[in-house]
Amino acid sequence: MVFNGRAYDEITVGETFADALTVTETHIVLAAGMFGDFNPLHVNQTFGENSRFGSRILHGPFTSALISAPVGVFFAGTAVAYLEHACRFKMPVRAGDTLTTTWTITEKIDKPKIDGGIAVMTAVCHNQQNALVAEADGKIMLKNRRAV
Repeated sequence: MVFNGRAYDEITVGETFADALTVTETHIVLAAGMFGDFNPLHVNQTFGENSRFGSRILHGPFTSALISAPVGVFFAGTAVAYLEHACRFKMPVRAGDTLTTTWTITEKIDKPKIDGGIAVMTAVCHNQQNALVAEADGKIMLKNRRAV
Protein backbone atom coordinates (compact mmCIF):
# COMPACT_ATOMS: atom_id res chain seq x y z
CA MET A 1 0.00 0.00 0.00
CA VAL A 2 1.36 3.42 -0.97
CA PHE A 3 0.57 6.47 1.16
CA ASN A 4 0.82 9.79 -0.62
CA GLY A 5 0.24 12.21 2.21
CA ARG A 6 2.11 15.48 2.39
CA ALA A 7 5.51 15.51 4.10
CA TYR A 8 6.96 18.22 6.32
CA ASP A 9 9.24 19.56 3.58
CA GLU A 10 6.26 19.79 1.19
CA ILE A 11 4.00 22.04 3.27
CA THR A 12 3.98 25.81 3.66
CA VAL A 13 2.63 28.20 6.27
CA GLY A 14 -0.75 29.47 5.10
CA GLU A 15 -1.55 26.30 3.15
CA THR A 16 -5.04 24.88 3.66
CA PHE A 17 -6.71 21.52 3.23
CA ALA A 18 -10.31 20.51 3.77
CA ASP A 19 -12.84 17.70 3.72
CA ALA A 20 -16.59 17.31 4.15
CA LEU A 21 -18.79 14.60 5.63
CA THR A 22 -22.51 14.25 6.26
CA VAL A 23 -23.34 13.15 9.80
CA THR A 24 -25.89 10.36 9.94
CA GLU A 25 -28.06 8.72 12.57
CA THR A 26 -25.45 5.95 12.62
CA HIS A 27 -22.76 8.37 13.82
CA ILE A 28 -24.89 9.31 16.84
CA VAL A 29 -25.70 5.69 17.72
CA LEU A 30 -22.08 4.56 17.27
CA ALA A 31 -20.83 7.42 19.44
CA ALA A 32 -23.15 6.44 22.29
CA GLY A 33 -21.85 2.88 22.19
CA MET A 34 -18.19 3.80 21.71
CA PHE A 35 -18.11 6.35 24.51
CA GLY A 36 -20.66 4.71 26.79
CA ASP A 37 -22.39 8.11 26.91
CA PHE A 38 -26.12 7.51 26.81
CA ASN A 39 -27.09 11.04 27.84
CA PRO A 40 -30.68 11.54 26.65
CA LEU A 41 -29.52 14.47 24.49
CA HIS A 42 -27.95 11.80 22.28
CA VAL A 43 -30.26 8.79 22.57
CA ASN A 44 -33.77 9.95 23.48
CA GLN A 45 -35.71 11.55 20.64
CA THR A 46 -38.43 13.06 22.85
CA PHE A 47 -35.92 14.44 25.32
CA GLY A 48 -33.86 15.92 22.48
CA GLU A 49 -36.90 17.53 20.86
CA ASN A 50 -37.83 19.15 24.17
CA SER A 51 -34.29 20.33 24.90
CA ARG A 52 -32.84 23.72 24.03
CA PHE A 53 -31.37 22.07 20.90
CA GLY A 54 -34.72 20.85 19.53
CA SER A 55 -33.32 17.45 18.53
CA ARG A 56 -30.79 14.82 19.50
CA ILE A 57 -27.21 15.94 18.92
CA LEU A 58 -23.88 14.30 18.16
CA HIS A 59 -21.43 13.79 21.02
CA GLY A 60 -18.74 16.47 21.26
CA PRO A 61 -15.84 13.97 21.20
CA PHE A 62 -17.20 12.44 17.98
CA THR A 63 -17.54 15.89 16.42
CA SER A 64 -13.94 16.53 17.43
CA ALA A 65 -12.85 13.25 15.83
CA LEU A 66 -14.61 14.12 12.57
CA ILE A 67 -12.87 17.50 12.57
CA SER A 68 -9.46 15.89 13.06
CA ALA A 69 -9.98 13.22 10.39
CA PRO A 70 -8.76 15.34 7.43
CA VAL A 71 -5.40 15.71 9.22
CA GLY A 72 -4.86 11.95 9.12
CA VAL A 73 -5.70 11.78 5.43
CA PHE A 74 -3.66 14.83 4.40
CA PHE A 75 -0.54 13.53 6.17
CA ALA A 76 -1.06 9.79 5.52
CA GLY A 77 2.26 7.95 5.53
CA THR A 78 4.34 10.91 6.72
CA ALA A 79 2.94 11.48 10.21
CA VAL A 80 4.98 10.41 13.21
CA ALA A 81 2.37 11.41 15.81
CA TYR A 82 -0.61 13.69 16.24
CA LEU A 83 0.65 15.60 19.26
CA GLU A 84 -2.19 17.92 20.27
CA HIS A 85 -5.83 18.55 19.47
CA ALA A 86 -8.15 21.08 21.08
CA CYS A 87 -11.70 21.71 19.94
CA ARG A 88 -14.16 24.47 20.83
CA PHE A 89 -17.80 23.78 20.05
CA LYS A 90 -19.95 26.66 18.82
CA MET A 91 -23.17 24.93 17.73
CA PRO A 92 -24.71 21.47 18.07
CA VAL A 93 -24.25 18.90 15.30
CA ARG A 94 -27.26 16.84 14.23
CA ALA A 95 -27.90 13.90 11.94
CA GLY A 96 -28.20 15.33 8.42
CA ASP A 97 -25.62 18.07 8.96
CA THR A 98 -22.83 18.20 6.39
CA LEU A 99 -19.66 19.33 8.11
CA THR A 100 -16.88 20.97 6.11
CA THR A 101 -13.62 21.30 7.99
CA THR A 102 -10.84 23.51 6.69
CA TRP A 103 -7.40 23.31 8.27
CA THR A 104 -4.71 26.00 7.89
CA ILE A 105 -1.03 25.43 8.59
CA THR A 106 -0.02 28.37 10.80
CA GLU A 107 3.54 27.47 11.78
CA LYS A 108 6.32 25.01 11.05
CA ILE A 109 8.76 23.97 13.77
CA ASP A 110 11.84 22.24 12.37
CA LYS A 111 12.97 19.08 14.17
CA PRO A 112 16.24 17.97 12.54
CA LYS A 113 16.62 14.97 14.88
CA ILE A 114 13.57 13.33 13.26
CA ASP A 115 14.35 14.66 9.75
CA GLY A 116 11.11 16.61 9.73
CA GLY A 117 9.20 18.86 12.06
CA ILE A 118 5.92 19.87 13.65
CA ALA A 119 3.07 21.45 11.74
CA VAL A 120 0.94 23.77 13.89
CA MET A 121 -2.60 24.12 12.51
CA THR A 122 -5.96 25.74 13.12
CA ALA A 123 -9.33 24.63 11.79
CA VAL A 124 -12.83 25.89 11.29
CA CYS A 125 -15.80 23.60 10.79
CA HIS A 126 -19.02 24.82 9.17
CA ASN A 127 -22.32 23.07 8.54
CA GLN A 128 -24.30 23.10 5.31
CA GLN A 129 -25.72 26.52 6.17
CA ASN A 130 -22.18 27.88 6.55
CA ALA A 131 -22.72 28.28 10.30
CA LEU A 132 -19.58 27.87 12.41
CA VAL A 133 -19.96 24.61 14.33
CA ALA A 134 -16.50 24.33 15.87
CA GLU A 135 -12.94 25.62 15.88
CA ALA A 136 -9.87 23.50 16.55
CA ASP A 137 -6.11 23.64 16.97
CA GLY A 138 -3.69 20.82 16.36
CA LYS A 139 -0.03 19.89 16.15
CA ILE A 140 1.34 16.99 14.17
CA MET A 141 4.90 15.68 13.92
CA LEU A 142 5.91 14.82 10.35
CA LYS A 143 8.81 13.32 8.44
CA ASN A 144 10.40 14.96 5.42
CA ARG A 145 9.73 13.16 2.12
CA ARG A 146 13.26 11.75 1.90
CA ALA A 147 12.86 10.24 5.38
CA VAL A 148 9.58 8.44 4.64
